[in-house]
Amino acid sequence: MHTPDLDSLDYAILEQLQADARTIAETIGVKVGLSAAAVQRRIKRLREAGVIHREVAVLDPVTLGLPMTFIVLVEMERETHEILEAFRRQVLDDDSVQQCYYVTGTADFALVITCRDMTGFEAFAHRVFVDNPDVRHFTTSVVMDRVKVGLTLPLEPPC
Repeated sequence: MHTPDLDSLDYAILEQLQADARTIAETIGVKVGLSAAAVQRRIKRLREAGVIHREVAVLDPVTLGLPMTFIVLVEMERETHEILEAFRRQVLDDDSVQQCYYVTGTADFALVITCRDMTGFEAFAHRVFVDNPDVRHFTTSVVMDRVKVGLTLPLEPPC
């Protein structure tokens, strides 16, 4: 994948958008030293280049009745392309899966799951892991405290 040429102003704009994607171009312009129109052009270019993948609302799971978070390491029976793709599709289609990573080490996948309660997680685990003949083993950790949650990236402008 080609990395687009970004300058320090692009990084400054991205920093502002990571903090709050609702920040208007005029406000960003004041902070980075550009006109609102110039900021809008740069944001459009960053979207088109795929630097800005999407803009979403970050919801509070506890307020929405989803207080339980689980970290699950999954070991597949075999690592064939078909098995891995079937599992990827399954987790992509399940709204309880917040994040899924294909990883190295003893596990093949690391998942972050959100559920209302242990009963909800048990139903999820049976549906996705226990009833799946391609899953050899899974290990679950219950999150006790959400110390840091986010998708912001460390941005360092070029020198």
